[in-house]
Amino acid sequence: MSMKAKVSFMKELEDKSLKELVQMRREFQHELHSYKMKNAIKGLKETHKIGDTKVKIARLNTVLTRKAKEKNGGNRK
Repeated sequence: MSMKAKVSFMKELEDKSLKELVQMRREFQHELHSYKMKNAIKGLKETHKIGDTKVKIARLNTVLTRKAKEKNGGNRK
């Protein structure tokens, strides 16, 4: 993922609500599972998609954590 794509993806995440972010994470996790299953049976040609999806989930989790802390006044650890 290029730097421009990373920045635009993060900005896109910042504009979404907590509910939308949780739904997106669920979709990415499903997509990751699908890629792993295809890879296990040697049916996935673009194996880089596994790593890319993991990175997207990690970025999404970062934004989710930040937004949850803001919502709760930063009292969560």
